[in-house]
Amino acid sequence: MASNFIFVTGGVVSGLGKGVTGASLGMLLKKRGYRVNMMKLDPYLNVDPGTMNPFQHGEVFVTENGAETDLDLGHYERYLDQPISENSSITTGQIYSKLLAKERAGGLHGSTMQVIPHVTDTIKEAIYKVAEENAPDVTIVEIGGTVGDIESLPFIEAISQMSREMAEERCIFIHVTLIPYLKASGELKTKPTQHSVAKLLSLGIQPNVLVCRTEHHLDTAIKEKIAYACAVPLDCVIENNDCETIYEVPLMLAKEGLDVWVCQYFGYPAVKIDLSEWTKMVGRLIAPEYQVSIALVGKYVALHDAYMSVVEALKHAGGFHNTKVKIKWVDSEMLTMDNVDNYLADVDGILVPGGFGVRGVEGKIAAVHYARTKKIPFFGICLGLHMAVIEYTRHVLGWEGANSTELDVDTPYPVIDLMPDQAGLQIGGTMRMGAYECQLVPGTFSAKAYGQAQVSERHRHRYELNPKLEQEIFAHGLKIAGINPERKLVEIVEIPEHPWFVAVQFHPEFISRPGKPQPLFRDFIGASLQNKK
Repeated sequence: MASNFIFVTGGVVSGLGKGVTGASLGMLLKKRGYRVNMMKLDPYLNVDPGTMNPFQHGEVFVTENGAETDLDLGHYERYLDQPISENSSITTGQIYSKLLAKERAGGLHGSTMQVIPHVTDTIKEAIYKVAEENAPDVTIVEIGGTVGDIESLPFIEAISQMSREMAEERCIFIHVTLIPYLKASGELKTKPTQHSVAKLLSLGIQPNVLVCRTEHHLDTAIKEKIAYACAVPLDCVIENNDCETIYEVPLMLAKEGLDVWVCQYFGYPAVKIDLSEWTKMVGRLIAPEYQVSIALVGKYVALHDAYMSVVEALKHAGGFHNTKVKIKWVDSEMLTMDNVDNYLADVDGILVPGGFGVRGVEGKIAAVHYARTKKIPFFGICLGLHMAVIEYTRHVLGWEGANSTELDVDTPYPVIDLMPDQAGLQIGGTMRMGAYECQLVPGTFSAKAYGQAQVSERHRHRYELNPKLEQEIFAHGLKIAGINPERKLVEIVEIPEHPWFVAVQFHPEFISRPGKPQPLFRDFIGASLQNKK
């Protein structure tokens, strides 16, 4: 196998940005002409995050081939500008499910199943499988959680074994740690990093590189202290300071010389890199000329990570228009038809994202009603399309009680309904998932945005617009703008007489990229900017 490996671990506390660090390094290596693939090892026992509460786990990122994965895979795709496969998301639940199925089938030939070697060997097989996809020069593997967590020990042991099984120059360990600042004494403290490295050493891994998350500049004396105490070269103590946008991180890592060091370690020529376009893109995000306010109306707004890809797509679109997108987080449970003006009167655009369940849906319907009647640019995503159709049929067609059967099984007007092939299925991993084609109707907002007749977008849902009621629904102003050519399912609805009113059944946020915004997000922000002007 030709691929070399970079393993990214985290210490001290969670949430230090291992995913962004790994993705940023991957982007720099790709810019130098090397093929890069990435994967995430998550220690939790769930098979995937698909059935997990967004308040606990954040967003579920959906791959092109329909896997429900950790949100870090979204970072991988956005930075590398390439699709990441379902094989790149591995959980403890998947490992044990595979092993138990093998044991029940007699595949262990009577052996006692143990963490070592059976669990660790299965983890290594999963890593090697990703390292064979698309023949990458480098495979970057992020281990979720924090070193010392009991859940992650099998993963740490597996990558430790890999480092001993291959040539030393084929494997790099990057440890992301925190350098806290004590305001009372005015000091940066290195001891947490030292303890974290000591724990990693006790598990058989000597890190090659320390990426130090910090709120303050690390001077040479601090770096020397860290290097000496943790037995890493001075040029491998990398400062990763707080920044205004996560898209600055590759520039900071390049300034610290991390990508050059990695190339030298692997024996790769440090091919000249051009970061000028990326730098311009970051500049537009940091110091834009304009600003718009977008209301994001959802029920998980207390945890912004639940809408990670939506937020990033809005930023990408704002960068295209040289515009800062100021998100107004609106809890849909607080909205009613009577008070909606108090929450939305000052915004330039309204976005209703995806979600599940009945909680907060009446507030989302109130937001759609406000956007439609006040002529404010509106963008509905997945459940947002359902809310748009329900609002329209209730208030324009007069269908009192119109609803989705997900929310009210006894609704007199089931405008959104469960498709027959979804009936009776278990919850996990059974939705219409991954990439599906959408045929666009000429002359619509969507067709103008995409500039082509047919597109592919990613889905994650099990309820659709009811085909039995389509003819009546679309006879009075609401129009079909996109349809799946294979199953004739409605993918996009619009109101042509509105300045910009688009709702989609899919999740366009998953394919947006910095510097290459998703077309619907791009035009939504453009319409919102025009509305403000």
